[in-house]
Amino acid sequence: MPVKCQKPKRKLKKLATAQGIFEIIDNIDRPAEVYADGMYADTDTYAHAFNNEPGKRIPKAGAIAEAGVGRAGAAWSIFSVAARGPNASAEAEANGLEAGAMLQAELASVAAAAGPVEAKLGLGIDTGVTIGPTKVELKFLGTGVTLGSTIGVSLFGSEAKIKFF
Repeated sequence: MPVKCQKPKRKLKKLATAQGIFEIIDNIDRPAEVYADGMYADTDTYAHAFNNEPGKRIPKAGAIAEAGVGRAGAAWSIFSVAARGPNASAEAEANGLEAGAMLQAELASVAAAAGPVEAKLGLGIDTGVTIGPTKVELKFLGTGVTLGSTIGVSLFGSEAKIKFF
């Protein structure tokens, strides 16, 4: 079945993010999406809870603003890949277990995720914090650590993570 290029219904900034069991349940039936943009600038707010749709089953709310030059990616089910040129973003999100905010500026990055495992190679200065009863994530100028239900390490915008739940 061919996959056509389309403007996604939901912002795809977080396509390549580690997914624990809750996010796998939330996205297992996600349809194939492909996107490619030259220059872009987007803002979005969202609030979802218990809707029987991919990405909307687990309660969460947040806001994001992003801008950049060049991005492309694809997602299907629990798999995703993304590539980005120079970009900057600000995001805040709260879900059932945690809340956080992150500022990001990147020169470039490529990322891939398969369920709970994520890898990203890039040059960026992510700065922010996410705190919850099961996870703490701290980043400053692209370097940081994630401990708890997610284990990860970041160095100048490149990172590796595994999320257990």
